[in-house]
Amino acid sequence: MTNPIPEGHEGIIAHLVVGNAREAIAFYEKAFDAKEVWMSPTPDGKIMHAEILIEGRPVYLCDDFPEFCGGQSRDPKTLGASPVTIHRYVKDCDAAMDRAVRAGASVTMPATDMFWGDRYGSVTDPYGHQWSFATHQKDLSPEEVAEAAAAAFSGPPPS
Repeated sequence: MTNPIPEGHEGIIAHLVVGNAREAIAFYEKAFDAKEVWMSPTPDGKIMHAEILIEGRPVYLCDDFPEFCGGQSRDPKTLGASPVTIHRYVKDCDAAMDRAVRAGASVTMPATDMFWGDRYGSVTDPYGHQWSFATHQKDLSPEEVAEAAAAAFSGPPPS
């Protein structure tokens, strides 16, 4: 009997639309040690669907196909931004960000010790997707986080 949910594909899976899936896969391999599982090209060579693994978890991606989306692009670079951030807990936030930057990402928020107990920062990859990284540093109660948040937001917003 066929399993309706393939093993290893439980839960939420990010599915990224990019302007050039082949280049994006090469970037993710370099930046995040991704492993290509498979890809399905169209006759003209665009990538209809691909799967990579990052830390053993699947991420799907494809080229932008506005012709099949009512003429609308889904590529964050074409749209000017993406409202979605892909988040990863890692052993060393700074090292993960450095690796991504060396591969071609841009820092959007430098790694900082945050009031909720994580060291946290983010980058935007060359294809317009934002990735955040965190290393958990200390366990805090909800009350401690609320108190630290109130203190963090009591001053003027960062410029």
